[in-house]
Amino acid sequence: MEDWAADFIETKDYETLIDEIMQEYGTEILKLVYTYVRNQQTAEDLTQDIFVKCYRSLHTYNGKSKLRTWLWRIAINKCKDYLKSWDYKHVTPSNDQWKDSPSSEETEYAVIKKEEESELFFAVMNLPVNYREVIYLYYFEELSIDEIARITSCAAGTVKTRMRRAKQLLKAGLKEEL
Repeated sequence: MEDWAADFIETKDYETLIDEIMQEYGTEILKLVYTYVRNQQTAEDLTQDIFVKCYRSLHTYNGKSKLRTWLWRIAINKCKDYLKSWDYKHVTPSNDQWKDSPSSEETEYAVIKKEEESELFFAVMNLPVNYREVIYLYYFEELSIDEIARITSCAAGTVKTRMRRAKQLLKAGLKEEL
């Protein structure tokens, strides 16, 4: 358990703790959710739902895993539930993109770099969910294979296989674009 969270858990000051959790992990969770649902408004709504669920479940957190791992598990389960839902299957979301704040760099290098990052981001976003989640968690959230295995409820070997397959798909997809 993270040291900063232990005091709040012991004193059962869940309102302060949820505020701290939202400050610490809010943006990361929003980005994680976006990688699943690929719609900013839906990602924001689901992120809010995730923090409500987290608040309601804080009393069940036992400290056996990192608070971050516990929160990611809640988020991934919520995303997977959404992807199975009637809303996802029958409501067509608007076609939006993840909006980064505008860059102050106006050089040719910055433009090329942003275009390459955008191509890679969209290539990752077009992977099937099982591959997308391991790539996102490993490279964007910098989680270890073991942490990803715990979060996704699968064996470390399965995570490695999905990573290898995702890299193959990315490589093939990016080569086609060139």
